[in-house]
Amino acid sequence: MAAAVIAGFGGGASAQDGPIRIGVVTPLSGTYSALGQQVKWGIELATKEINASGGIMGRKVELLFEDEEANPSVATPKAEKLFQVSKVDFLTGTVNSASTLAVGQLAERNNRLIATTVSFSDTITGEKCSPNVFRVNAKAGQQSAALAEWLSKAKPNAKVFYLGPDYEMGRSTVAAFKSAAEQKNAKTVGEVFAPLDNKDYSPFFGQVRAARPDVMYTSVAGNDTVRLFNQMAQYGLLKNMTVVGASGTLTSQNLAAVGKAGEGFVTGVGYSVEIDLPENRKFVQAFQQHAKAAPDLYGADSYGVMYFYKAAVEKAKSTDTDKVRAAMRGLEWMTPQGRKTMRAGDHQAVQDMYATQMSNGKFKVLSKVAGAAAIGPDTCTRF
Repeated sequence: MAAAVIAGFGGGASAQDGPIRIGVVTPLSGTYSALGQQVKWGIELATKEINASGGIMGRKVELLFEDEEANPSVATPKAEKLFQVSKVDFLTGTVNSASTLAVGQLAERNNRLIATTVSFSDTITGEKCSPNVFRVNAKAGQQSAALAEWLSKAKPNAKVFYLGPDYEMGRSTVAAFKSAAEQKNAKTVGEVFAPLDNKDYSPFFGQVRAARPDVMYTSVAGNDTVRLFNQMAQYGLLKNMTVVGASGTLTSQNLAAVGKAGEGFVTGVGYSVEIDLPENRKFVQAFQQHAKAAPDLYGADSYGVMYFYKAAVEKAKSTDTDKVRAAMRGLEWMTPQGRKTMRAGDHQAVQDMYATQMSNGKFKVLSKVAGAAAIGPDTCTRF
């Protein structure tokens, strides 16, 4: 009996002292692999720092990566494997908005928590919200608020043409900016949606020319951005038209391939290396040392999600799903962008937003919209 008691205590101590396992399902190949690389770098850097300072409640963090290929049919079985086989305590990394929605359903069935650091679709924390899904990055509506505010002053009554990728994120971001821009007196003159990983955008250019827009809004990303921007330059569409778009359209990862075609691009974004805070200066330096590359919003938000989870676990004093979920609601934590608050009602992070413009290979901050003004109403009704 004494041996059994000793064995029981030993087993409990071993489980308590074991690592906290975090699954990262993100695109490491394909069109959005550049975004996934920033996610990976940001999470790795934060984990390295957290483990070096003693871990979370004295437990080290172990990362398990899976390639989602920005495809929900790939993401779901890999997330299921991490939940069921690897027994991860928490999951993050999904880029494709449809992947985040699908993995969120798995999280509910497995009673686990996930947080996206990339996906933009408003529905994730809106009509399709889940009690087990959180978003630490800005949604499409927050980006649109900052960009539409800038556009209303820089180009009053602009005529806007929309070109988005034909899936959840593309249609959601176009709808969000169209609504914000029209409220600021912009006029919609046309819209088209191209397949993901589209190779030739020239068939759409006739519609663009016929509409005679002042501004084109796009939410393509990754390699699609490279093809769209270079083809627009080749066909002369950039001469008399300002291109604006989602914050993931032009990033540090595809900027070199886009080249001069990206000059002047304006976006609404929740992060810039120019944010003048000691936390950001420290982060930029550490990120560049770790990745040998500059961070973008995906790297910054993915770095921040690890500190969000750490703060929640330490507040809950547990990794239990129900206790951590309760701790996450209303949680405030520090990030390279400054202090963020996780809104309890819809699990959407509240943060300041910026309009930034590409100039000589760098994004310059043009204007700022405070977090409360940018986020809009809570539309989640599921919990």
